[in-house]
Amino acid sequence: MTAPPVATAAALIAYLDDLGIASTTVEHEAVFTVEESQGVRGRIDGAHTKNLFVKDRKDRLFLVTAKEDTSVNLKHLHRHVGASGRVSFGKPDLMMATLGVTPGSVTAFGLVNDRDTRLTFVLDQALAGHDLVNAHPLTNTATTTIAYADLLRFARATGHEPLILPLGEL
Repeated sequence: MTAPPVATAAALIAYLDDLGIASTTVEHEAVFTVEESQGVRGRIDGAHTKNLFVKDRKDRLFLVTAKEDTSVNLKHLHRHVGASGRVSFGKPDLMMATLGVTPGSVTAFGLVNDRDTRLTFVLDQALAGHDLVNAHPLTNTATTTIAYADLLRFARATGHEPLILPLGEL
């Protein structure tokens, strides 16, 4: 299935359906941090994610999706993901152009909007121990749950082979 040109949350869910990926979405107030998202935790099963949009000094882009309690060491990450020097956070306009999201809504589902496959998708190995994973469906006013295996399938369907690393150990 071909991904929609620039997906909205509704187009993303339709794309997941087209791929045969079962999902559940819970709407909630806007959340911008892991701490804020924990306020909706009681209603949503599965591993929750945090996501970082970073770039290296040669403007190579990375989307890092980690289990919410994983400590990601940005000072050492570049050594494990093939970056040219240390990584820094990507600017909001680049985030919008690449992932189709604004700060606070960064998500693995943003891969659907990376039509040129500029991003390297880095996935925390800690998520593999969970049947279900949660991420924003391109907006921070909802959380979508899918199976971990389906997250891998989704990433590959968008042209992104996940680089799976034990991020908390780097």
